Amino acid sequence: MSHHPQDDFVYSRRDFLNRCGMGFGALGLGSLLGSDLLGKQPQAISSLDPRAPHFAAKAKRVIHIFANGGPSQVDTFDPKPLLREWHGRRLPVQLKTERITGAAMGSPFEFKPYGQSGTEVSELFSHVGECVDDIAVIRSMHTDVPNHEPSLLLMNCGESRLVRPSMGSWLTYGLGTENENLPGFISMCPNGFPVSDAQNWQNAFLPGAFQGTYVDTKHEKIDRLLENIQNHHTDTVTQRKQLDLLQKLNQHHAGQRQDDERFDARVQSFELAYRMQMEATDAFDISKEPKYVREMYGEGLQARQLLIARRLAERGVRFVQVWTGFRQPWDNHDDLENRHRKLAEECDKPIAALLKDLKMRGLLEDTLVIWGGEFGRTPVVELAVPGANQGKMNGRDHNNHGFSMWMAGGGVRGGYVHGATDEFGFAAVENKVHVHDLHATILHLMGFDHEKLTFRYAGRDFRLTDVHGDVIHELIA
Repeated sequence: MSHHPQDDFVYSRRDFLNRCGMGFGALGLGSLLGSDLLGKQPQAISSLDPRAPHFAAKAKRVIHIFANGGPSQVDTFDPKPLLREWHGRRLPVQLKTERITGAAMGSPFEFKPYGQSGTEVSELFSHVGECVDDIAVIRSMHTDVPNHEPSLLLMNCGESRLVRPSMGSWLTYGLGTENENLPGFISMCPNGFPVSDAQNWQNAFLPGAFQGTYVDTKHEKIDRLLENIQNHHTDTVTQRKQLDLLQKLNQHHAGQRQDDERFDARVQSFELAYRMQMEATDAFDISKEPKYVREMYGEGLQARQLLIARRLAERGVRFVQVWTGFRQPWDNHDDLENRHRKLAEECDKPIAALLKDLKMRGLLEDTLVIWGGEFGRTPVVELAVPGANQGKMNGRDHNNHGFSMWMAGGGVRGGYVHGATDEFGFAAVENKVHVHDLHATILHLMGFDHEKLTFRYAGRDFRLTDVHGDVIHELIA
């Protein structure tokens, strides 16, 4: 056997895979990275450049208002007058898989019809009720389990257990962004992360460019809201020179290696951070809005978040997620009347202002606005279980069998109520809508066949709806 200098054996891991086993190691690695080394399909998209959907879209962007914790459907958008008649008594309802325990708890809130459609809405959302003719209320949502962690992930990522890309990541993967100076997907959640943390806006196996950008909106001052966005030591001209040099080094580095989507995402992040310095500061500064607009949204954190959401949407950000009910979530096992009222007071007027503002600007017709939580709540009172709550027996437990969500704008059929729960509001019984169906419908409004918006990873084509989901055409105008 002939001798070779030691340097001949210094290979990178990628080089080693390329050289051993007739190259089959590199083929396996290529499938894991979503690359197509056989030339049978196009290279995986890894940039935020704008792209056309599968067919003509009704919506161009999404504002997702996430009611964290699970608001009660029978106290918000699903009136059940029979509950008051049965208040304090055991309900004559039993599911095949679950016995309903506890006494009926009639809603402490009044419902009344709004708009030409006459859709009934709780007094908690009287301002949103004024916009009901632009809203499609889904009263027959259901999900898999009554636990926060898996239900949050299912609603955001289409999968409750395994690591999967979030809905915002899928949409930016499919469409890119209309503004190269801002991220395509922004998630605003005040006071830290929700349950399941950053998994709620993760890119998972999609290229890193499609990861959601998290913003902690508890801060009002721009330099705190967007930390490190401004360089106070170097002017933009010098920064540009530094970045150009860095790009040359990166190009040299990339030239010695095969395509690496993670590396590409890192390079893109440098460029985006530089371009964001002016655009992001302006987008998040609501002091630039006229006084009458700020007054329309009102005061408080939720008003500020939703006004920022509108400013981001009109600047071409593809997916904006706004979390409500974080410090005190909608998860009201106790004191539901007081806590739901307080939460609604914080967001009812701003949500209605968002819908009216978008409509005045001609943006509502192609902006899809979604409201809802990860599940609903029981029509019976929460039992006094030690450790589960404070034992006050004036709240509701988790309920995955039936709950309400609504959508507005973006091609949605306004003034429409879809589906129904049973007479007590416990389980969806008419025109049931699973989370996968909701996702399929959202993608359809954005111009995608949910079965064809896929990404090949580990030898399989993945999609937001997994192997499920039907488009609910009745929700579409």
